[in-house]
Amino acid sequence: MTSVSRTSTRPPSAFAVPAFRRLWVAGLVSDGGDWLLFIALPLVVLKLSGSALGTSLAFLLELVPAVVLAPFVARLVDRVDRRTLMVGVNVGQGLSLLPLLFVHGPGELPVIYGVIIAQAVFSSAFEPAKNALLPTLVGRDRIVSANALVAVNQDLGRLIGGPLGGVLLVTGGLELVVAVDLVSYIASAVLVATLVGDRAKGRERPRAEERARSRGLLALLRDRRLRGPLVVMAVSSIPQGLFVVLFVLFVRGPLGGTDADVGLLRGVQAIGAIVAGAALGFVASRVDVRRLAVVGVGSFAAVTLVIWNLVFVTHALGFYVALFILAGVPAVFIGAGLTSLLQQASDDNERGSVFTALGLVVAVGQAVGMLGAGLLTGPVGVLPLLEVQGGLYAVAAVLAVVLLPRATASARGGATRRDGSGAPASP
Repeated sequence: MTSVSRTSTRPPSAFAVPAFRRLWVAGLVSDGGDWLLFIALPLVVLKLSGSALGTSLAFLLELVPAVVLAPFVARLVDRVDRRTLMVGVNVGQGLSLLPLLFVHGPGELPVIYGVIIAQAVFSSAFEPAKNALLPTLVGRDRIVSANALVAVNQDLGRLIGGPLGGVLLVTGGLELVVAVDLVSYIASAVLVATLVGDRAKGRERPRAEERARSRGLLALLRDRRLRGPLVVMAVSSIPQGLFVVLFVLFVRGPLGGTDADVGLLRGVQAIGAIVAGAALGFVASRVDVRRLAVVGVGSFAAVTLVIWNLVFVTHALGFYVALFILAGVPAVFIGAGLTSLLQQASDDNERGSVFTALGLVVAVGQAVGMLGAGLLTGPVGVLPLLEVQGGLYAVAAVLAVVLLPRATASARGGATRRDGSGAPASP
């Protein structure tokens, strides 16, 4: 009888919540649109400028708003209805695409850079708002499931939107990319605007005195429950930035691959991520979130170091395809684990600030990695820098073991939720 009772009280997947299903579809549509631009615009910049430096600038510009606007975005997300904010962001992203219709030559490169910055400005508010909204839609007992399923639609968006962006650019030019992307943002805005659900409808915005007590971005780091995940993500973001620059150089250099191999290896990681995200979202309703994050970072460090050092043994592409697919699994564990820890450790009136801080440390870490790769590849070499990249993930794994908070009584279900839903909390 006891085992039956445990099974019957096991929380179902986040997909059991209608509001989450609608948000999930909206995210899939929006992520697909983001990847259209992520693939198309750097290609257009490279074609018009003929400069690798100009293309690198396009990537770096995407990181600037998350750093510069972090204090403003934190206040905005914690003071404005999050669904309304996300709808406004989608509309703004769609409208900011329109100047691309007037790009016809190198003289309009500043227009493209302006659109990249505008898109990054809007995205810097959308992601914190979405991550802050999730617990109020699904409850804390389904947070891990929700984050894992969000990771699935992000990778599906990459698989669909990335290749589609290249195809649309070749067949219809930048105008067709803009038209399809505009439709994706409008569709996402409509879906978010029609979100319904008992938790979403019943959530009360913080009173003025509660908002006044919200902590600033730096003050959040003094909370150990928040500091651990933020520090681990910050350190992990540096090797992510290194990877962006070094990956192509590795495939075309030490591995001896082609441009097609670059695309293949970059894309297959999504396969492992989708499988892991679906399994975690539908099967693992209750997990130890800290252990999920620690295993994720440690496993990712191990797979990364194996990939870079396997080149001394073999250049057979099949081994690398398998390893890159495998790398997608711990990548999902990292994202779902650290995001869930932050959601569980933060109050609703400051959750927007928490995820704005997350975007800030990720952007800074990636920028450090990108700039480091650009400056050090020549004097140090690709493979030594890749060893450093894998070593940084190993450092992040050690920090995860030391810094990530262990489950408390409230996290295991011994107290009511802090988001105001009143139901027992669980990981």
